[in-house]
Amino acid sequence: MPSDTEPLVAIQQLTKRFGSVTAVWKVEFQIQAGDFWVVLGPNGAGKSTLLRMIAQLTRPSEGSVKFGGVEGSRDRVGYVSHQSLLYGDLTGLENLVFFARLYQHPDPEGRARSLLEQMHLEHALNRSVRGYSSGMKQRLTLARALLHEPQLLILDEPYAGLDQHGSRLLTEVLLKLRDQRRTVLMITHNLVEGLALSSHVMIMNHGQAVFRAARSEIDAATFESLYFQTVDG
Repeated sequence: MPSDTEPLVAIQQLTKRFGSVTAVWKVEFQIQAGDFWVVLGPNGAGKSTLLRMIAQLTRPSEGSVKFGGVEGSRDRVGYVSHQSLLYGDLTGLENLVFFARLYQHPDPEGRARSLLEQMHLEHALNRSVRGYSSGMKQRLTLARALLHEPQLLILDEPYAGLDQHGSRLLTEVLLKLRDQRRTVLMITHNLVEGLALSSHVMIMNHGQAVFRAARSEIDAATFESLYFQTVDG
């Protein structure tokens, strides 16, 4: 565990090249326990590549990601991407129990039921996931990522494809996680939701972190204008 002065996660000079293309260039910042970082930016800015490096799913060309001063700590991360990894023929409960057993949780069913309730899915725990709405699948995927109590939860565009009802329920869940002082790093294109949830904001453009600030330093009334000036400038 990090000390009182050491960040939970230290991202240092992260760079990722694909051949002659540089997707991410020397990005660095620190995540403290309980932070809710929101990463914004246009398509192709390098946001997902950055998150995959932090999640230890792809190796950086340069730089490092350290959890409490230690590299290579994939088990400390819960990762939600565009692939749910859920089994459509299993129920919501069966999916979570299956993954909880993979994590060798001492009480797979108890943990699964607790998370289903937290995600407002207790009414559908015995329903096949194939019949879940997009919003329900996203919340179940979030539950899957939380099963092993990760130190850092990484969310890659969790609002993508959700209708207004699904977005509202997801926001309620994320607000609860923030209030519980869960440490979250999230990509979103929704400036309003992103700002409302965040403790810190980073804007990426052309692979670089072009803006970083604590939420307390940002004026919500002018943030949209600041965002477009930053990415279009």
